[in-house]
Amino acid sequence: MKDNYCVIMGGGVGSRFWPFSKENYPKQFLDFFGEGRSLLQKTFDRFARIIPVENIIIVTNAKYVDLIREQIPELPAGNILAEPIRRNTAPCIAYAAYHIRNRNPNANIVVAPSDHLIRKEELFLDNVNSGLKFVKDNPALVTLGIKTRRAETGYGYIQSSDLGKEAFVKVKTFIEKPNEQMAQIFHNSEEFFWNSGLFLWNVNAIIAAIAKHCPAVNSIFEKGAELYNTPQEADFINTQYPYCENISIDYGVMEKADNVYMMRVDFDWADLGTWGSLYDMAENRDEAGNVRLKNGTAMIYDASANLIAVENSDKLVIIEGLDEHIVAESGNVLLICKKKSESRIKEFIANAQLKFGKKYI
Repeated sequence: MKDNYCVIMGGGVGSRFWPFSKENYPKQFLDFFGEGRSLLQKTFDRFARIIPVENIIIVTNAKYVDLIREQIPELPAGNILAEPIRRNTAPCIAYAAYHIRNRNPNANIVVAPSDHLIRKEELFLDNVNSGLKFVKDNPALVTLGIKTRRAETGYGYIQSSDLGKEAFVKVKTFIEKPNEQMAQIFHNSEEFFWNSGLFLWNVNAIIAAIAKHCPAVNSIFEKGAELYNTPQEADFINTQYPYCENISIDYGVMEKADNVYMMRVDFDWADLGTWGSLYDMAENRDEAGNVRLKNGTAMIYDASANLIAVENSDKLVIIEGLDEHIVAESGNVLLICKKKSESRIKEFIANAQLKFGKKYI
């Protein structure tokens, strides 16, 4: 137990959830389902069941440190690692790995985004414990591959090299988000799994892999090997972190390494990356398939398959004749768009910023 660590990546903006998720208060700090806990808090709660709180590390953007302290006051202050600038997941993971290795050179680590929804938590935690035992005894980089439930174009996929019944199998290849035809082929095949973005490894295995496949990133963090967990760490990171390449751990390491394994799992998982994913996972649908999120009050007539998210509980929303739309109101922004067009939300944000500055962002 003392050698097991968790790294939660919590520095994203979550722009696809605009207008709820905004730059100063992104989606990981929001409670979309009205459960009294944000996505970040639920992620922390989940891992705190099997990982000592003092071994849980959250990597985030510097501007969100106070939000994390507010939402998770029991987390030691030194366990919040602040990035001065966003540089994707490879630098984020490298920073956490060097910080942890300085504390415990035998550490086994599970890495997780802060915004995933997991329904079967007991099964998930059993899988994580099995994975931590595996990486303790094997110099492997493990990714969790989710059994597909549908032909999903919003997720990346992993192809397994083995159709046997072993829990851990070598990865054959990673595939980026496919079109509908390829997603259906992947779903029909037993070889392909959703790429969850959840990882397990021993601290020395991941640092060795970063050094081999992302040497420029590794060299930056290697410079500060003696500074982690000291008062000089923050100054070093603030000075050196901006020089890191902007690169994901998938592209930088996982797609290149020859010691990558997949653990085949099925614990009812969703990456809450889009309004559509929230709609798919919501359980409170009416007879016409409409979903209400947050605390808003809505009256719906001759409308179906809409996602309605209204922040103001005193505001009445009346919808008539609308099908398969997102209706999201937060602060000074009301968004109404087709669910199938939600990929344009980043375009809407860019245009709003171009025309009105930061007022609505």
